[in-house]
Amino acid sequence: MSKMTQNKNMHSDRFQRAVSIFKQKGGVLKTVEVLKAGIHRSTLYALVKNGKLERISRGVYRLTDSPPLSDPDLLLVAKRIPKGVICLLSALSFHDITTHIPHEIHIALSFGAEEPRLEYPPIRTFRFSNMAFTEGIKTHRIDRAKIKVYSPEKTLADCFKFRNTIGLDTAIEALKLYRDRRDIKIDDIMHFAKICRVTKIMRPYLEAIL
Repeated sequence: MSKMTQNKNMHSDRFQRAVSIFKQKGGVLKTVEVLKAGIHRSTLYALVKNGKLERISRGVYRLTDSPPLSDPDLLLVAKRIPKGVICLLSALSFHDITTHIPHEIHIALSFGAEEPRLEYPPIRTFRFSNMAFTEGIKTHRIDRAKIKVYSPEKTLADCFKFRNTIGLDTAIEALKLYRDRRDIKIDDIMHFAKICRVTKIMRPYLEAIL
């Protein structure tokens, strides 16, 4: 076997291994995840050049023959901002308890966390402190990737807390749509209302609507 043939086979083996790793991990990886998995940076760039991978955002790559993404914006945010949590209007939309269509991804960050720099999709960050940040987080899978979203009950409390930002009418509408689901968890709502310090504000609406 000639040296040229050997080199070609080595490249082919590295490419196949890299593609296999991408498939095992859901088809979408950040550069740091690629390198951690043992894929050399030169192999990554070569796979992009020959069309096996596509760059969907800065530092995020996807297999080109993967099935279409069901929610590419949330996936990108989850990949690029792993310490963030989907909140407020974006969480309402995720749980299907709003008629509003978010034009940006709302994401919660803890105080002190670095402000993310994301060219796409458009995001809006909100700072949550202590238990208001850590409580009520649920992990979901979208396109085989993990994404953190506040539960419906936590999101309702958050919406009343940020009512001056998203609108009181939006928070009330979400509460009504939540009621219509018939899977009402009053104790959970009151628990999160206490954490968010909106118990007195929410109580009259809860009594009137639920």
